[in-house]
Amino acid sequence: MSAHRFSIGEALSFGWETVKSNIGFFIGLLIVAFLIENIPSMISQFFQSDYPFISALFALASAILGMVVQMGLIKVSLQFCDGTKSKLDDLLATFKLVGNMFVASILYVLIVCAGFLLLIVPGVIWFYKYSLFAHFIVDKGLGPIAALKESGVATQDAKWDIFIFQWVLFFINVAGALALFVGLFVTIPLSLLAYTYIYRTLSGGTTGTVQSSVANGSAGKGQGVMYVNLGY
Repeated sequence: MSAHRFSIGEALSFGWETVKSNIGFFIGLLIVAFLIENIPSMISQFFQSDYPFISALFALASAILGMVVQMGLIKVSLQFCDGTKSKLDDLLATFKLVGNMFVASILYVLIVCAGFLLLIVPGVIWFYKYSLFAHFIVDKGLGPIAALKESGVATQDAKWDIFIFQWVLFFINVAGALALFVGLFVTIPLSLLAYTYIYRTLSGGTTGTVQSSVANGSAGKGQGVMYVNLGY
């Protein structure tokens, strides 16, 4: 898998063309994702002073839902990358993977922190080496250690490219934020799709160009009025 390389230009082009053809869906998806992640948190803050136990329960629910939504966004990106249909309820289709994601995230943080304690450089290297673990969990259902190992193999010859790519995405999203934050409705899904594109490339999967059903904005047809109108 390490023999595969990716083109930043191709990844960004894929993200842009897919978002442009399905902008309504992506706007709706981001709104729904925001509400799912933040409503429990707001309820938790509301009960914090008078009902700390209830507040703690909602805070826990917020953390779990946040992780599920992040995995859901990866799942949706994978579906678009593969040219298959996606729908809003895919955001919550990865509950069974929460345990794997939670453990893998802790291991990832510990590995990176250990690397920073070793004169910083190993931490930077390991940060990018294992950065695709979440995609392997969502895409292949791997366990925490297996996902981290697969990420290490996939990024073997591409860590510098990923470093540059992430900075490119950072500046793209800064530009989106500067556009009265409205631009984030484009730059966030573009970033998700582009990053998934490089995952597919580095892991030896099929990416190619945007599939005709996606490029024509038909990924949401047949999903109901809510999906078509909100249309991610």
